[in-house]
Amino acid sequence: MTHPFRTVAVIGAGTIGLSWTALFAAHGLTVRVSDPRPDLPEAVAEALAAFGPHLATQGLDTEGLADRVHLAADVTEAVRDADIVQENGPERIEFKKELFAQLVRETPGHALLLSSSSAIPATAFTTHLEGADRVLIGHPFNPPHLLPLVEVVPGERTGEEAVQAAVDFYTAVGRTPVVERREMPGFVGNRLQSALNREAVHLVQQGVVTPEDLDTVVTHSLGIRWATVGPFLGGHLGGGPGGYRHITEHIGKSMQQMTLGEPSQDPEDQERVIQAVEKAYASTPYTDLAEARDRRQLAVLSALEDIRQNENQHQHKNRNEKEN
Repeated sequence: MTHPFRTVAVIGAGTIGLSWTALFAAHGLTVRVSDPRPDLPEAVAEALAAFGPHLATQGLDTEGLADRVHLAADVTEAVRDADIVQENGPERIEFKKELFAQLVRETPGHALLLSSSSAIPATAFTTHLEGADRVLIGHPFNPPHLLPLVEVVPGERTGEEAVQAAVDFYTAVGRTPVVERREMPGFVGNRLQSALNREAVHLVQQGVVTPEDLDTVVTHSLGIRWATVGPFLGGHLGGGPGGYRHITEHIGKSMQQMTLGEPSQDPEDQERVIQAVEKAYASTPYTDLAEARDRRQLAVLSALEDIRQNENQHQHKNRNEKEN
């Protein structure tokens, strides 16, 4: 696992795979892409053209981006000399079992085998796999060329060297890896997202709020807060000088009395929610909505980076003053 990262194989060129491709290429890596989709050349070209400006705002050199991306005829060709494999295939255990068995056979022995799986832990498809010590989850949030988080989740048989290599790799391409030491379906990010989404659907089904108004509630309160602090730090600050202990002993008691809802699984109830969301958003083309989302996310990330740089400069100035 001490080999340098030069060549990445991206297996699966859907939304996530195309985003990874652009990010890896923007960091100067050679990227080989494999996907059976017949429009692969057009899809890759469109993704690089669309994502290039996003990557440029991150200070990356996007000149010659397409020159570093190569379309492979099949998985074997894509992974033959790969240092890293980033798999983005279907969320099906049997598919991943077959694919990762192939990857172990056909990749160099030092290659790190990563899965973008959204919910399936690595152990589920590597239990009897020879070479499972270099397989683990590298789960991003969509789109990974913008959102920094990557959940690094080792399986039961993943080696520690592979975990550290994954952390080093994702750090090298400007992501923020977080190692999760216990496998849970959905990992951490999607479990949190799922909990919020379940309550959101329940509230819409109960007629409490419309989908667009619920989105407004989140984007004008929790979304802003969570872009700057997480739930635990937010709670600690919410407790005032008494911190997290104070808010747990006081407001926490009343919050514990609140019973969260369980959305109805009745097909008619689910259809009403789908139609309500479509009424709110389906009249606007998907590409327009995605571009607006990405512009806003870039603005948030840029603002946070400016703040971090100012804080670092302030801390550096204070250290110099103390030393002098």
